[in-house]
Amino acid sequence: MESRSISVITGASRGLGRAAAQRLATMEGQLVIATARNVSDLAPLCSKLGMSGHEVETHQLDVTDDASARGLRDWIAERFGRVDVLINNAGVLLDRYSTSVLELPLDVLRKTFETNLLGALRVTQALVPLMRTSRAGRVVNLASEMGALAEMEAGAPAYRMSKTALNALTRILADELAGTSIKVNSACPGWCRTDLGGVEAPRSAEEGIDTVIWLATLPADGPTGGFFHDRKPIPW
Repeated sequence: MESRSISVITGASRGLGRAAAQRLATMEGQLVIATARNVSDLAPLCSKLGMSGHEVETHQLDVTDDASARGLRDWIAERFGRVDVLINNAGVLLDRYSTSVLELPLDVLRKTFETNLLGALRVTQALVPLMRTSRAGRVVNLASEMGALAEMEAGAPAYRMSKTALNALTRILADELAGTSIKVNSACPGWCRTDLGGVEAPRSAEEGIDTVIWLATLPADGPTGGFFHDRKPIPW
């Protein structure tokens, strides 16, 4: 049985997911399973970690596909027998900030929800049963302040609504798992320089994933059912 903490990261081939995989893989006692729709896209991550003497496992995962999620679950169950950490990072931004909700194509909304909400739920449903044997299970959902109802405004409506729904998933799952060793939280990384955030963003991906890593490695007395930015709770 693998003694290290087994951490699964979705969408790990670039951006925040890649940064999270790099950070976790260099931490003592961690075994990272980096996933991506195309496994070949994970080669740069593996190469960079390998050059510094660190290893990472890889596996194909399309979060929009039921069979793909089941395939990952079955592979992990056979090889490791459990999951300790799940970072639901895979996400899309398909509508522009200038898009009016009155003109939002419903197909764009469906596609956004398919990845940002249903994708996270699909992978969570597949892997949390393997987390129940963990001494310290952690689920971290990559949300955004753009989905916070407390400060909701116009712009990118599909993305905003999907992140609001993802926060609802965090609260529901945390309540269902209350009293277990599993903690569930949402993290807002802020506006980061990634393919999704663009080059004008003020924060690096490495800065953005600090709260993600903190939530993924919380001690037993850490919070659950919260929404955090820069390691501090923020309004829903």
